[in-house]
Amino acid sequence: MEKSNSYNNVSVLIVGAGPAGLSAAITLKKAKPELDVVVIDKAQAPGNHNLSGAVLEPAAIAKLLDPIDPQWAESDAAKAVLLSRVDKDDVMFLLGKKMAFGIECAIKMAISFKLGFGQMSHHNDYICSVSKLTAWLCSIAQKLGVEVLHGFAAKDILWDSASHTATGVKLVDQGLDKESHKQRNYLPGETIHAKHVLLAEGCDGLLSETFIKKAGLKRQGNQLYSIGVKELIKVSDAQYQKFGAGRVVHAMGYPIWTPLIGPAMFGGGIMYPMGGNHIAVGMIVGLDYKYCDFNPQDALTLFKEHKFVKQFIDGGTVTEAGAKMIPEGGLYALPRDPATNAIGRSNVALLGDSAGFVNMLKIKGLHNAIDSGMAAAQAVADNLDTPLGLAGAYTRLLEQTTVLKEMDSAKSFRQTVARFGPLQGMPLSVLGGLLPKFHIEPDYQEMTTAQYRMKPSVKFDKDTFTAVAATHHREEEPCHLLIQDENICITQCWPKFGAPCITFCPAGVYETVHNEVKAANPSNCLHCKTCQRKCPFDNIRWTVPEGAGGPRYKTM
Repeated sequence: MEKSNSYNNVSVLIVGAGPAGLSAAITLKKAKPELDVVVIDKAQAPGNHNLSGAVLEPAAIAKLLDPIDPQWAESDAAKAVLLSRVDKDDVMFLLGKKMAFGIECAIKMAISFKLGFGQMSHHNDYICSVSKLTAWLCSIAQKLGVEVLHGFAAKDILWDSASHTATGVKLVDQGLDKESHKQRNYLPGETIHAKHVLLAEGCDGLLSETFIKKAGLKRQGNQLYSIGVKELIKVSDAQYQKFGAGRVVHAMGYPIWTPLIGPAMFGGGIMYPMGGNHIAVGMIVGLDYKYCDFNPQDALTLFKEHKFVKQFIDGGTVTEAGAKMIPEGGLYALPRDPATNAIGRSNVALLGDSAGFVNMLKIKGLHNAIDSGMAAAQAVADNLDTPLGLAGAYTRLLEQTTVLKEMDSAKSFRQTVARFGPLQGMPLSVLGGLLPKFHIEPDYQEMTTAQYRMKPSVKFDKDTFTAVAATHHREEEPCHLLIQDENICITQCWPKFGAPCITFCPAGVYETVHNEVKAANPSNCLHCKTCQRKCPFDNIRWTVPEGAGGPRYKTM
């Protein structure tokens, strides 16, 4: 924290060093080299907290980097990050443990008839590691003169209710023990003041959600989420060659939904080649699932054991793993100023996943994160002397890009599936804008006492999963996962649902201690925040730990 004294007052403060925040920083610093642009990030190093599929549409990254270096794509750095182009885009339906058939013909038909489902095509997109992409963008930003500060965790946004502006952010205290007593190395969290604040923390960002409440922003519909769990598996030369360096697989059906007999959960499996004989294998599951004993990692295990998947990874070694949430509510879940319709307010704008710019018809949001970052940078540049106009200018620029047009095209998709279930909802979703706006309850309210029947024969090893995620927090710091009312756990949640947080937390944070549910292992936390969105009594809150804590992803 010694360096923070130099940054107590800045022109532009960006919270979050992911693709959205760094795109904003790069674009702004290129346009206004004299401007002081500071990015703070809670991760220890670039890319440590970034996890995604990931496939990236070429247009977004080209628009970002062409003004800096028209030959950027030929650089060794670009080739190391943007591994290959998608030349085989498989969309599979898995029926049972062995059967699999491609439904690419349905996608092609949807493209021909200009149906929303046709957006699922990924042909010619870049296959990349979002962790490596973020680290690369960070180096570009720093070369331009952007100050990127890692290990700086912010706990609050300072909002002046009289002027309706943000004055800065407050960093978390460091050097407290588990009881919040000051230790010898105690450092109070400093305040960074800024004229313009861009929030780009990712899904369910703490400052973003705090800002939404303080500034009075409203959503037309509830934000919906999915949890994604992912492993990077090193396989043999023969298996990697058989899979293919330019192939991506998206699978629906087994084990999270099967026609007629159930279960019925939104989501599916993914497989991407990641270079060096590594294949990324993941499972994405909508958090509106109803099964109280469901663990997304069990679904990942069953996916890996399916005959189609197993042929490519059998005998492989898991070298890295992680988990994160995905915002899926779409256009209706974008937080807006009721008076102006801006995605932000006054001198604050929400970028990327912090706003919720994921297009679920494409199963992608990375290109929208980059585009929103560039739009935010332009809005700042146009309002240097009038920061109160930032949010409005930013939203108008988004309307001129493809971001909000894409969000509009997919505005009813996720809600339709939530309302009717995958079997009926997926086909109905092609009607797109013809459907009404359905009211969907928050994810946590959907849990029931129903049991998930398709459990693997072997219990998932969360300890190993957490170890290869390389997550770390200082053992003596206060627990950042707060159970608000322990009596609810004892008298309501445990008797009715059996404490589902113990099962669904991908890092094994929650345990029973002396017959009470506790966040017993906060140092394991992967910062996915599933617990605060899926606890059936909305009884858990994720608060920011000390800076540099959390996962340390390298290739996720």
